[in-house]
Amino acid sequence: MTEATREATPDGMTAERVRHPEKAHRPDNPVQKRKPAWIRVKAPTSATYHETRRIMREHNLHTVCEEAACPNIGECWSKKHATMMILGSVCTRACSFCNVATGRPDLLDPHEPENVAQSVAKLGLSHVVITSVDRDDLADGGAGHFAETILRIRRASPGTTIEVLTPDFLRKKDAVETVVGARPDVFNHNLETVPRLYGEVRPGARYFASLRLLQQVKELDPSMFTKSGIMVGLGEGREEVLQLMDDLRAADVDFMTIGQYLQPTPKHHAVDRFVEPSEFEAYARFAYAKGFLMVSSSPLTRSSYFAGDDFARLRAARLRRLGGETVSETDALAAVPAAE
Repeated sequence: MTEATREATPDGMTAERVRHPEKAHRPDNPVQKRKPAWIRVKAPTSATYHETRRIMREHNLHTVCEEAACPNIGECWSKKHATMMILGSVCTRACSFCNVATGRPDLLDPHEPENVAQSVAKLGLSHVVITSVDRDDLADGGAGHFAETILRIRRASPGTTIEVLTPDFLRKKDAVETVVGARPDVFNHNLETVPRLYGEVRPGARYFASLRLLQQVKELDPSMFTKSGIMVGLGEGREEVLQLMDDLRAADVDFMTIGQYLQPTPKHHAVDRFVEPSEFEAYARFAYAKGFLMVSSSPLTRSSYFAGDDFARLRAARLRRLGGETVSETDALAAVPAAE
């Protein structure tokens, strides 16, 4: 079955647009209909969830929460946590795991940075995550738009800390410098999976180019927090994940996230297996032992899940390390006051 979305046409009518045209001809992959108990989440029903949704629509914004069909949307939006997605809603890549629409993107919306900033202010966010689709069609990959969005948020909501989750800016000269120069508090770029699986999972990207991007951020600004995440359950092996951790630490990445891959549609990459919670806990222990300041590893972990709380833990963990203490999983969790 081919997934489609409805969009407005210039004459005010609506038309169907195939969401993933590059996948339409592929045979369906089996979908595991019954998820284990540790994966299931409640449907969103709270008034705060609907208020968050209203603000997004009012400012004509896209969120990765909706576009990527995140399982945590009900919980996060009920707390007024939303990850803004800039540079439009259509991606120029064709990753086999991702539910974001692919194809030929629209022109950039010049009002988008200001609309994002106003939404951040209305929601009263203490921490915001800004991500985007890939825009290989743009000379700078959208780096200037990221920088402008950061600037507008600083003006509209000076107390908000800003985390960016960027594309790889592959072959986009000076793009990383542009975003780092805008001074986000956290620079996140996800490796997504182990290098062996890139050809089938992330075919438009290059594993070592992504690693180099993260390393370059630290070279440009050693004080900037860096972060990267992967999905498990795609067919990777344990030793491959441990090697990936070593690669991230070699690039001086501070924070790693690990979550379960969930298949959006039958046209997407199949789930190889559901990783048990105990395995996620083991991965966290390995990651802390390798020197990460922060690790979030659980079936429902996503890059932006509890990002604000995690940022507070990340800063506390750095202060503890600067004080000569060893950072462990217990230390990182204890560094944040309990919610009131």
